[in-house]
Amino acid sequence: MEIGESRVGIFHASYRALTIGIILAVTTVAFEGLAITTIAPNLAQHLNGIHLYGWIFSAFLLSQILGTIVIGQQIGKIGVFRSFALSIVMFVVGIVIAATSLSMPVLIGGRAFQGFGAGAIITCVYYSITLSYPDELRTKILAVFSSAYILPALIGPYIAGLLAEYVSWRFVFWLVLPLIVLAVLLTLPSFRKLQAGNSSSSSAKNGNRKEGYALLLTIGTGLLLSGLGFVTNGMGIALALVGVAIMIQPMRKLLPEGTFSVRKGLPATIVSRGFYVACYVATESYVVLALTEVKGLSADLAGLIVAGGALSWSTAAWLQSKLDEKDRGQGRKKRVTGGVALMIVGVSLVIAAIGLESGGIGFALISQIFTGFGIGLANPTTGAIALQHARAGEEGEVSSHLQFVDAFCPGLSIGIGGALLAISESAGLGIFTGIMLALLLQLFFVIVSFIVSLRIAVRRD
Repeated sequence: MEIGESRVGIFHASYRALTIGIILAVTTVAFEGLAITTIAPNLAQHLNGIHLYGWIFSAFLLSQILGTIVIGQQIGKIGVFRSFALSIVMFVVGIVIAATSLSMPVLIGGRAFQGFGAGAIITCVYYSITLSYPDELRTKILAVFSSAYILPALIGPYIAGLLAEYVSWRFVFWLVLPLIVLAVLLTLPSFRKLQAGNSSSSSAKNGNRKEGYALLLTIGTGLLLSGLGFVTNGMGIALALVGVAIMIQPMRKLLPEGTFSVRKGLPATIVSRGFYVACYVATESYVVLALTEVKGLSADLAGLIVAGGALSWSTAAWLQSKLDEKDRGQGRKKRVTGGVALMIVGVSLVIAAIGLESGGIGFALISQIFTGFGIGLANPTTGAIALQHARAGEEGEVSSHLQFVDAFCPGLSIGIGGALLAISESAGLGIFTGIMLALLLQLFFVIVSFIVSLRIAVRRD
């Protein structure tokens, strides 16, 4: 290492404020997203909206897609400063609405604002990294960017559980505001200096199309999930069918060619990732609900069990990086299939744990460890495999495909699980049946992911 390189890093005086601001912004968004998993059962009961449970997550995740695409297309026109300011405003408005909500529909509206803002904030952060840091520092800031998710994953659910149990679930929303204010104070001066790029007319047209497709997809998915919530009614079936019809074309345009036929290579990688990410996020959401409503655990203890899965994930992610370095990527496909297989074991264990008449808490913790370790092996690896398939100049497009399935698939999966919960409640079958149906759906999804993972092809240069 040269002397000049050792002196200049991401925490050098010229980058320090922006680096700390980025870390705070990402940590805040991550904490808010993860903490809600723990308090969702509590707030759903307080607002008499257990039948709308899935929408707490789906509204956030689906609008996150919209925020990512809309700001992603506008940032080159209006600049990072204005884009980030708009993103923060949307996020804060969502927090205030959610924290002060007196009904589930209002809270869900707040979650939609939060999701849009969260997706937009992360997009602005990526853009600022590209413009603000030299090439030799980008890998370092991106590594810190990724690690900013670890602490919220470990302590977020537990802290949120403590607040919900002993103070109020509303404080989980208010808690992030000071962090957001500090992040803004640190980043905006740097963002103000960044210049907006020039957008060609062709890229502007493509951007407008993408925004339109994202909006159509959000509307279609909303209609599908709403219809599924009362599918026993003829109107519900019609609504769901209209939703599916609206969704097809946007999905074809927003996903790589060959996704619907699960073509070997990048499409298979994207499909497998979509299914196992959907399974993981949805399973976490319904495990917390099961632990608090069926097993009678306090919110903080349920959050601690979820945190066990997050710790397992980070451990496996570290291990896979070492294995990848050792075999130079030759074992990537095996790590994906092995990771997804571990997730199948984990989801099966949690279904068994919830199904036991008494006890099962130990099984629930072990299941989270298996599931977390599995996705920790698979997730970074599918990302690396997907980028292998990107031709020169297509890295950004492939990254957007990964971001898309990471938000859309869990949003859809949790929403369908929420519809099963609503159907069980309305049919008088009880919350236990609804939760078990939602978890069985996730088991089906992760089995599909495993089968599709066999079609993943690692590109060899």
